[in-house]
Amino acid sequence: MFTTTSRPDGLAKPKENQRNSRRSFLKYGSASLAAAGVVFSGCKELEDLIPKPPKDKPKMVSLGSGDIGILNYAYTLEQLEAAFYEMVMLKPYGGMTFEEALILEDLKRHEVIHREFYQKVLGKDGIPALEFDFSGIDFSSRHSVLSTARTFEDLGVAAYNGAGQLLESPDLLLIAGKIVSVEARHAAAIKSVFDTDPTAFAGDDVIDENGLGQALSTKTVLASAAAFIKTEIDGSDLPKA
Repeated sequence: MFTTTSRPDGLAKPKENQRNSRRSFLKYGSASLAAAGVVFSGCKELEDLIPKPPKDKPKMVSLGSGDIGILNYAYTLEQLEAAFYEMVMLKPYGGMTFEEALILEDLKRHEVIHREFYQKVLGKDGIPALEFDFSGIDFSSRHSVLSTARTFEDLGVAAYNGAGQLLESPDLLLIAGKIVSVEARHAAAIKSVFDTDPTAFAGDDVIDENGLGQALSTKTVLASAAAFIKTEIDGSDLPKA
């Protein structure tokens, strides 16, 4: 459970300036996501079209084509991240500090919001709830959890960067831009408590020689995520760059 230091509730209290800066950092991400929903606020039918998972799980789930396919692609990743953080906070790893708990809880909340947002926007065109395989993650280990979180967040940013150009709707591109900014804040927050190497915060693994964030193809991202997803995903109809 959480590390016990100076607080009677068993949580190690971080320095006030560190806690406030990181909480403010993530809070801006929440505001961006809330603003994104304005684009769809006038669509009453979105509230009535929340998809229900089928009784019989299909052997393969097709993401579809066009903008719907890209939204389902993003929905796949948001389902993965939300499920991961829900598992993390269900039983926190030993030695989790108060600061780490604050960050991970915020990340969980954001990813659940993202997941539910795509579910509502996609309606009947959305893919079903996916099944995941986290057997390769040791949720009792700080290193295992935080290294996986870093991988997922970096992958999410690169996925949005690569898929943005494939969207035809400018409204959807605006939404994607706001969500990827939240994902980038997540990646930075994880790195701030996990990486001891200062160059890892924005190193060559995520930033190219032009100072731009890494962008990955849908094929590459789905192949990387497949190790954690039990449901077989078919992205063959997704738009190509």
